[in-house]
Amino acid sequence: MTDLSHPAPQLSAGDAEKLAKEIFGVTAKASPLDSERDRNYRLKTETDAGWILKIVNSSEPKIESEFQTALLHHLARANSELVVPHLKPSLSGDFLASTVAVNGETHALRLVGWLAGTPLAEVGRTLDLMRSLGRALGELDRALQGFIHPGALRELDWDLRHAARARSRLHFVRDAGKRAILERFIERFETLVEPKLSGLRAQVIHNDANDWNVLVDEQDNQRISGLIDFGDAVHTVLIAEVAIACAYSILDMEDPIGAAAALASGFHEKYPLQTEEIDILFDLIAMRLVTSVTFSASRHDQTDDNPYLAISEAPAWRLLEKMDAMNPRFATAILRKACGFDAVDGAGAVRRWISDNRKSFADVVRPAAATMSKAIVPYGDASHVMTVASAEQRPQEATKWWTDFSEQHKIELGVGSWGEKRTVYTDKAFESRFIEGRRRIHHLGVDLFMAAGTPLYTPLAGIVKSVEIEHEPLGYGGLIALEHAPEGCPPFVTLWGHMAHEALTRLKPGQRLEARALVGYMGDIHENGGWTPHLHFQISTDVQLTATDILGVGETAYLDVWAELFPDASTLAGIPPETFGQDGRTREELVAKRKELLLPNLSISYSEPIKFVRGEGAWLIDNYGRAYLDCFNNVCHLGHVHPDVVEALSRQAGLLNTNTRYLHDNIVEYAERLTATLPDGLAVASFACSGSEANSLMLRMARNHTGRNDAIVVDWAYHGTTQELIDLSPYKYKRKGGKGRPEHVYEAVIPDSYHASEEWPVAEHGERFAESVAEQIESMRRKGRAPAFFLAESIPSVAGQVFFPDGYLKEVYAMVRAAGGLCLADEVQVGFGRVGSHWWAFETQGVVPDIVSMGKPIGNGHPMSAIVTTREVADSFNNGMEYFNTFAGNPVSCAVGLAVLHVIERDKLRDNALNVGNYLLDGFRKMQDRFDIIGDVRGLGLFLGIELVTDRKTKAPATALARKINDGARARGILMGTEGPHDNVLKMRPPMIFSRANADHLLDVLNASFEAALR
Repeated sequence: MTDLSHPAPQLSAGDAEKLAKEIFGVTAKASPLDSERDRNYRLKTETDAGWILKIVNSSEPKIESEFQTALLHHLARANSELVVPHLKPSLSGDFLASTVAVNGETHALRLVGWLAGTPLAEVGRTLDLMRSLGRALGELDRALQGFIHPGALRELDWDLRHAARARSRLHFVRDAGKRAILERFIERFETLVEPKLSGLRAQVIHNDANDWNVLVDEQDNQRISGLIDFGDAVHTVLIAEVAIACAYSILDMEDPIGAAAALASGFHEKYPLQTEEIDILFDLIAMRLVTSVTFSASRHDQTDDNPYLAISEAPAWRLLEKMDAMNPRFATAILRKACGFDAVDGAGAVRRWISDNRKSFADVVRPAAATMSKAIVPYGDASHVMTVASAEQRPQEATKWWTDFSEQHKIELGVGSWGEKRTVYTDKAFESRFIEGRRRIHHLGVDLFMAAGTPLYTPLAGIVKSVEIEHEPLGYGGLIALEHAPEGCPPFVTLWGHMAHEALTRLKPGQRLEARALVGYMGDIHENGGWTPHLHFQISTDVQLTATDILGVGETAYLDVWAELFPDASTLAGIPPETFGQDGRTREELVAKRKELLLPNLSISYSEPIKFVRGEGAWLIDNYGRAYLDCFNNVCHLGHVHPDVVEALSRQAGLLNTNTRYLHDNIVEYAERLTATLPDGLAVASFACSGSEANSLMLRMARNHTGRNDAIVVDWAYHGTTQELIDLSPYKYKRKGGKGRPEHVYEAVIPDSYHASEEWPVAEHGERFAESVAEQIESMRRKGRAPAFFLAESIPSVAGQVFFPDGYLKEVYAMVRAAGGLCLADEVQVGFGRVGSHWWAFETQGVVPDIVSMGKPIGNGHPMSAIVTTREVADSFNNGMEYFNTFAGNPVSCAVGLAVLHVIERDKLRDNALNVGNYLLDGFRKMQDRFDIIGDVRGLGLFLGIELVTDRKTKAPATALARKINDGARARGILMGTEGPHDNVLKMRPPMIFSRANADHLLDVLNASFEAALR
């Protein structure tokens, strides 16, 4: 092997000029160039760009000189964009010549072309230039891929595989502090890096891309123009090429790891690196510096005048000291991210898993964070009193401001955003260890501000990793780390900061906590590091980090890296994204615009209207990220934004949408599937776009079939928005703006058993209430008229969730049909399995109508409706007049309708409606035992009502209390309504996916709302 201590050749510039002329035929003026072991001269001629004469150290084996010559030959033949020196043959035709010095030593000679360019050492370095250097080296090593020569397989101390040999030179480093730094890097190399080297890719590399061997384009100082001096080329691990170039080029840069990342990404662009290689890059950079400074120290006495050896020593020490202060895992994450890899293995998978499973997590706080009224804590405002007080360690003042603000604005939960820029971090500990003169200012966790002592629960099962206390001011105080390993997800850690110290005695490392288990409590000012009480909640995708290693605050430059290592925990904490930013117009602006642009009688729910921006399952989320449990809007039958419905709609809309004058499979398939849910005889379908359209079509068919116009309806019924339907809706024509009952309409009383005469036996309620219909038919008969139809909702809704007494419809249908009329069932509100026991609510009465209309839930929010009738009625409607509705029955609507039916059947949602509905009814009845104002509880499946009265004997309506309880539920995050002639019935129609957990939440809120209203 080469003897690195052997003196350089003793040949002068004059000798070089003579050798150039005699051996290579080049007449030139020679000037010396810096070199460590060899003797190099620049030869300037008057005819070309010039040459470099390399006089090789006599200790270098001939095979190594032959190797370098062969390497340059190989590169000259390679189709590479990179400029490298070209060889000039001797007069005898050899590319490798030799000479004998006066001391008798034989030296190999090589003449290569001079390359124009400025050494990198003399150019201001930028990230773009580093990236260009990486590309140049990637291009070079890609060209060298597959090249081999016996001389490449040599022992060389500068080969990074042998970097641990620096340990034998440590005693030359006299400064104990510096020596300790070197010892730490060598220990890491021996323990963590050296065992991996044999498994990495290896090939011939340049091995010495120091800043004097790299040339920068003289016209474009952001582009590398060439590489020189292949004297240290060797067969070794590929990643060493990147490490060596980084070790020299990033010296004294403001952001050395950022510069290394730029260089590595440039190399990766031309010659893709592997994660196993990038994972050791930080240590290899350090070990190149360790090798350099230990060699320099070992030769210090005899090389004080050799600038080549000494020039990088001081900057190398500065960089080593910086790197010693860095967390290698963070540096590696930066390098990985720059090359397009996860910052740590599995980081992307963890984030995807959390996103995909966001609906399954237990609540961190109770009630759930999503359901609470929230506000962003003003730490993002540098001048805010709370920010200033916190930064100056006056937590009592900061806490008072937040408490007062929360009480004034009815805020239940304060939130601190992930990534928020904050000036509150004033301690020296927040200075960046990566970028000179910068601070860490971006919050990398999510803060939840509630009262000290608030219990906190783990959202999923985990193992206690550590429990400790940070005593530093503005530190974490109580600090807990849990490690989670859910099925189908790489393990990750959750960090719980600013906790009460009681956890130190209750939790032990290795202890398993199931989902929903207590983690601890929010600490007060005296145990949470001196902050307004809150939880700092954070995720780490790197499970190797200790709790105190995890960065709670990060630099701006690496926010994308921190986003992978420490992803936004708001999803895991159950905080909707809308909490952190609002889009569109404000609530006040929207109200004003509606008044300006829309009909004035278009109503808005609540005195303080809600702006909803997103739906998900049983929830509606407002523009401030508050989730409301939707127990009212029965249009989204399967829950909001059901994925099967969305997919069916978008798939068909991407293929075709047209009208029913053309053939398409969907309408036939949908009609077949829909009629299959109905009793025999109801076999012919037609489609429309709204419940009102369906009901209007149903009226046309009934009047056409009977040749009559007169109608019987139930008092307080509602059937639609068109004038002919308003005329059949006492709920409309009896109220403000209505014109009273039309002459052709006859009203039967509401068959409400709760308000039946006490003298009536319960078993006779159906028959007794049916007498009112008989009276209407008799009234018609006396005028020489007869009913065209009887029209009723199968469960009257706006009348107060009224359930017909047993036998009522059987009696009524028999009377109407005997009088020649048709029986029409309005299932717009209650159809599609909502009652649980049956597909259609009329089935609970044991009857089959002549026509049934469907709407609202039919498309889960998509505007569509239908009627289904008998063949007899359908044939009579075929009177020569075409029925055509432009949008009705289109392929998209039918695809949506098919998806709705499929989900109801596949997910057994009727069973769910019945089971959860019965559970709620049991809960309501228990409330009835507690609250005297509950006069009646009624419901079937997920169609439910609670009637409120001021006196259970008189049954006087408690209208004001009903409104107060409804508003209280809204304030607590539940959407429901009030109905009935006196608006005293609490009305609930939750989606069919409503769960037992949703039901428990509804019951909790109702109990709280009743208690508050009755205080």
